[in-house]
Amino acid sequence: MTQPVSSSPDASLADFVSQFYDDPLGFVIACYPWGEPGPLEHETGPDENQREFLTALGTEVQARGFDGVNPVMPIQMAETSGHGTGKSAMGGWITNWILSTRPHSQGTVTAGTATQLETRTWAAIRYWTSLCLTAHWFEVQSRAIFHKSFPSTWKVGAQTCKEENAQSFAGQHARTSTSWYLFDEASEVPDKIWETASGGLSDGEPMWFVWGQPVRNTGQFYKVAFGSESARWNTRRVDSRTSRFTNKALLDRWIQDYGLESDMVRVRVLGYPPSASELQYIDKARVVAARARAQAALSDEPIIAGFDVSGGGKAWNVIRFRQGLNGNVREPIRIPGEHDPDRSQRIGICSELLRDQRAGHRLAAMFVDSAFGAAIVVRLRSLGFTNVYEINFGGASPDAHQLNMRAYMWAKTKEWLQLGALPNDEKLAEQLCLPGYHLNNSGKLVIESKADIQARGETSPDDADAFCLTFAQAVAVPRQPRTATGPVLRGDMSWAG
Repeated sequence: MTQPVSSSPDASLADFVSQFYDDPLGFVIACYPWGEPGPLEHETGPDENQREFLTALGTEVQARGFDGVNPVMPIQMAETSGHGTGKSAMGGWITNWILSTRPHSQGTVTAGTATQLETRTWAAIRYWTSLCLTAHWFEVQSRAIFHKSFPSTWKVGAQTCKEENAQSFAGQHARTSTSWYLFDEASEVPDKIWETASGGLSDGEPMWFVWGQPVRNTGQFYKVAFGSESARWNTRRVDSRTSRFTNKALLDRWIQDYGLESDMVRVRVLGYPPSASELQYIDKARVVAARARAQAALSDEPIIAGFDVSGGGKAWNVIRFRQGLNGNVREPIRIPGEHDPDRSQRIGICSELLRDQRAGHRLAAMFVDSAFGAAIVVRLRSLGFTNVYEINFGGASPDAHQLNMRAYMWAKTKEWLQLGALPNDEKLAEQLCLPGYHLNNSGKLVIESKADIQARGETSPDDADAFCLTFAQAVAVPRQPRTATGPVLRGDMSWAG
């Protein structure tokens, strides 16, 4: 199929790329500067797992023999895999292959979370488009890529997968070309999005690519990869240990720490679904319900602050607030990790918060992560604030069912979410669903560490940890306004909510 372009050089390029209409692997090898000076100077192309997927895709195209007029059955390909197997890169390659070989194709790309979509999936597509031989044909924008001559009919766009946005996936058709969808980290894409997207596969040469770590053993991704609908899909599973790109030492450590049969290793390394229903400790449905819920705190319930202190770099300093069942009592405070190296700004902000005696602002307690916040606590206490507490995430849990304070606070947060109300905050919602969990040999709850979460490519869950800190211990309600020497407490001690 030849590109409708006018100039002679572009006509020659169109003729060249048209030979890869049913050969995506050939396109990837030919249309990126592998081994040449620049970002791919030391790269040799797809690894064996990626080659297998691209070859299978070409076979699916050949089997259908789309003639540009009569619609064919959708190409539906699913892949489950562990961490770091190059799925984002493959998304970029397939996007460029479809755009370059199928005039007037229309695509939609989504991912399990907005952060995943923005920072990894769509970022990879933009990166690989910039390196592609046909890059000059297209206009690359922050959330869309258009053909410069046919922007309304030849395009691909990024779309978040919030269930309430399901209609954004409707109405996509390309009768004489390809209507296609890419779902990255597809376990987290709501079933309603799947249902709506299927309507875009009714004409032309439709395609649907879904992949990711199978963090749930329920839902549509599980059905197509392992369950009742797998016979209708071209499916495969990739063990991270077989990928050229993965950190083998990290994978070995996970296996040693958690065990080969653990859900953590089954999902993050082997590409199998968990034995339990969810790998994440806090399920997405629970968080969605809390975001939709409204709760007014009782007037005498304490306002509690949790402060997750950054050690610098990309992590954030985050202060979050809670009053009883109301997790939306005040706006959070967020300071980039690379700011305030001498802590003066953070100490000043905390001092202002602790001195504020206005109704609805007065803090009963502030709990500060000790890893990087111990010095801040010492300074605040020297200023007379006795209601500031240092919390060691790795310290002993007051409950024998949890391994440490991290597990204890996350367990309290999960329990609270059954009735509590969260702000409509995408960042917090995503981070609450990030950590995995397991029970150790003593039957104690272990929550995945922040370091392990970041090691598998996720953002540091600073907002979530700050919120969980508000459950560090029971807090009393101040009987009267306090001064810098600390609160006067009444005897009734209870959990705030």
